[in-house]
Amino acid sequence: MMKIAIYGRRFNRSFNGSIIQMFETLKKYDVKYWIYKPFASFIKEKVFYEPQCEGVFNQPIDGWDDIDMIFSIGGDGTFLETVTLVKDKGIPILGINSGRLGFLANVSKEVIPQALEQIFNNEYELEERSLLQIDTEMDDFGDNNFALNEVALQKHVSPSMIKVHAYYNNDLINTYWSDGLIVSTPTGSSAYSLSCGGPIVHPNSNNFVITPIAPHNLTVRPLVISDAGVIRLKLEGVQKTVKLSLDYRAVHRSFYEEIVIKKADFKVNLVKLFNNNYFSTLQKKLMWGVDLRN
Repeated sequence: MMKIAIYGRRFNRSFNGSIIQMFETLKKYDVKYWIYKPFASFIKEKVFYEPQCEGVFNQPIDGWDDIDMIFSIGGDGTFLETVTLVKDKGIPILGINSGRLGFLANVSKEVIPQALEQIFNNEYELEERSLLQIDTEMDDFGDNNFALNEVALQKHVSPSMIKVHAYYNNDLINTYWSDGLIVSTPTGSSAYSLSCGGPIVHPNSNNFVITPIAPHNLTVRPLVISDAGVIRLKLEGVQKTVKLSLDYRAVHRSFYEEIVIKKADFKVNLVKLFNNNYFSTLQKKLMWGVDLRN
């Protein structure tokens, strides 16, 4: 018997029929499932539907060694939250998209029944994705000091730019005078880094992408670098406030002596369906290669 955890947050009413369809489809299979408590309450109050689950759970998650898969219901932000629940447990994550664009939550509402059929017929693959982790002298993120997409250091409140010295191991990469700096994983290369002019990197590339945010020097460009080494960021001067974000989580500090970034010692498993590959996802989600002249 398959055991599933379901995590989600609020969605608009256009997804009501799809979520009911998902739970009704689950009834057809030999499966037990548990739902994130606030999400279960939202469904009951707003959708007027009560799923026949085994129970509910809250954060943090303990005793999940026998969970076979977790469904993330929402968008990519919800998927990133799900990653912090799973941590290093290796539980495969299926992203079901309740909105529009979704790189990680790539199962659209139109194909939910087919997706579930493939899962319960064991017709899916797992795709490993690497993460990064950070260390700061103030241990800002505790045990959740990892990210699937990126770490971003940004100016906050003050209109002045920040000056960051970036090192790879003991070698100076560059001194960035900009609004901030992004260090992304290959997965995160299609997220915030991309919006700041960074390249798209294949998930199996074993790289980091260093992308400045609005750099003052026009000769500064994004850099692809091996994830086998350690990146160190040091701020120069007294900054009134800087913002350090790790995927969807953020803290504000008056100053950082050093931020250490390296590859995490574990990976997350994404559920791959419908024979989709990374390039087909780019084509569908970003209209990659579309030429309106043809």
